[in-house]
Amino acid sequence: MPARNEAENLKRTLPALLRQGALEVLVLDDLSEDGTAQAALEAAGNHPAFRLLRGAPPPPGWTGKNWACFQLAQEARGEVLVFTDADVLWEEGALGGLLEALEGKEMVSALPRQEVGLREGALVAFVMNGLLSFLPHPLLEGLRVANGQVLAFRRAAYLALGGHEAVKGEVLEDVALARRARTYGLFLGGGLFRARMYRGYGEAVAGFAKNFLAVHLKNPAVLLGSAFYHLALYTLPWFFGRWELGLMGLLERLWVQKALGGPLWPALLTPLAPLLLLPVYLLALLPGRRWKGRKV
Repeated sequence: MPARNEAENLKRTLPALLRQGALEVLVLDDLSEDGTAQAALEAAGNHPAFRLLRGAPPPPGWTGKNWACFQLAQEARGEVLVFTDADVLWEEGALGGLLEALEGKEMVSALPRQEVGLREGALVAFVMNGLLSFLPHPLLEGLRVANGQVLAFRRAAYLALGGHEAVKGEVLEDVALARRARTYGLFLGGGLFRARMYRGYGEAVAGFAKNFLAVHLKNPAVLLGSAFYHLALYTLPWFFGRWELGLMGLLERLWVQKALGGPLWPALLTPLAPLLLLPVYLLALLPGRRWKGRKV
């Protein structure tokens, strides 16, 4: 578990992770400024599986998270490597379910149920559910989608893929690793994992902006096309009296939200979500983006 300024999350998520029965649970304090290391020690108590690592500054060319995961992999001893974010809450039996999904594959990824608050709910639900609205699709069979909140690898496969060193400069390291894997799986893990990514609208905007250009193939034209597409499909029909089109978009998002197991109320705000997303598009186009005190 890479952890940078995650003191509050660790109080809730680390005890649940330690209850999974793993051989070892490694937390790397990535030069945090909020007492993350102390919070991890207090949350873990004297659990025999727990180890706290102190991270080194990332070398040139590395993103902070990839460097943290690389250091963790160097220290891990197990034959299966599981990477998880500090904001992911593991339910009872989650590790067993993840290992079952990994059977016969080099790599597997899970989509947790997203917990949201009133301020960021519409934005988080709209972004996280967006891609799933188009999958599976016969024209996108070669598309690899992964979620860095929960990633599991067989050690031999991870090393053969080159590990995080092979994708050291990628913002979407999860997708980059999935593209390198020969056998790969992604499943809805709402019954096994829960995650609260952001707390508040401003934090959600900054968080999504850090990788939104990468999501859109690092192409500003594709990014702007996406903004227009979502406005045209989900927002503008309501302004121009095309209620039937607006209702179709709303029902689609309600169906996806229900499939993911999250609350339905964020999907009811779908007509507003593309407007709430506009600052994300704008920030994604600006240079010098920062996240948790580091340049992205």
